[in-house]
Amino acid sequence: MNFIRQLLNTLVYSNLFIAACAVLMTRQTAMLWLPAYPDHQLLSFVFSSTLTAYCFHYYFTSPSPQHAQRNAWNKKGRILLVILFVLGLAGTIYWFIPLINHWPLLVPAAIATFLYTAPQLPQPIFIRLRKYAYGKTIFLALIWTYVTAVLPLLLADELWTPDFNLYISSRYFFIYCICILFDERDREQDRMNGVKSLITYLSGKGIRRLFIFSWLAHIILTLFLLTGGLTITNILILLAPALLLLLVYPRAQQKPTDLFYYLVLDGLLALSALLLLVARI
Repeated sequence: MNFIRQLLNTLVYSNLFIAACAVLMTRQTAMLWLPAYPDHQLLSFVFSSTLTAYCFHYYFTSPSPQHAQRNAWNKKGRILLVILFVLGLAGTIYWFIPLINHWPLLVPAAIATFLYTAPQLPQPIFIRLRKYAYGKTIFLALIWTYVTAVLPLLLADELWTPDFNLYISSRYFFIYCICILFDERDREQDRMNGVKSLITYLSGKGIRRLFIFSWLAHIILTLFLLTGGLTITNILILLAPALLLLLVYPRAQQKPTDLFYYLVLDGLLALSALLLLVARI
């Protein structure tokens, strides 16, 4: 049991798990809308760049009481974070080369990802950004939505349809729900560090209302996809993580362990992709 826990800690806190989730979420977009796309190049690029971004982010993240387990692992696994960052960066550069013709679509995502982490850096110019991070939660959800839902559709050069807009909006609101729970956990720490965002501004009641609104928006937009050719099975699979999220929402309010956030909540992001893969076997 101790070995399994250590293995989970390594997979999660090394950021390999979240990188795999990003790949599955990107693959989901292809399974639903692009049978012949994306190929291994985009998926490999997404994995490498996600691993790079998260290793960079957590290397510079200051320790906090809310992240006791992650703090302890980061302290022991700091060298591994650096190694994975270097490997991820090498992979990102390697897989960027075949996609270089699409650089106008890829580079903005890289810049946006850096700007999300920038306030964590110790240099004064970046510290000043903390007081301007009002849309931190929205910003992160937009980055994830762009990489995993928008980018595959743009690179495939498919005829854009209204169904794509519905799907992208649906994914955004679900990802945003997850981001709300993460930022709600970190609200007090963000306030202490001078990070201003919508979540630090709202009261607990306001955050709950925002979560419920986003959750309902995801459900409604997903149901509208029934008119776009998706099967009932696909719709139910897309809705399953949201229903589970509602079940675990009370647990999130109790500020559980780090693994709950980085394994359960992050895992919900990729759950529908796993279910779609199983349904196709």
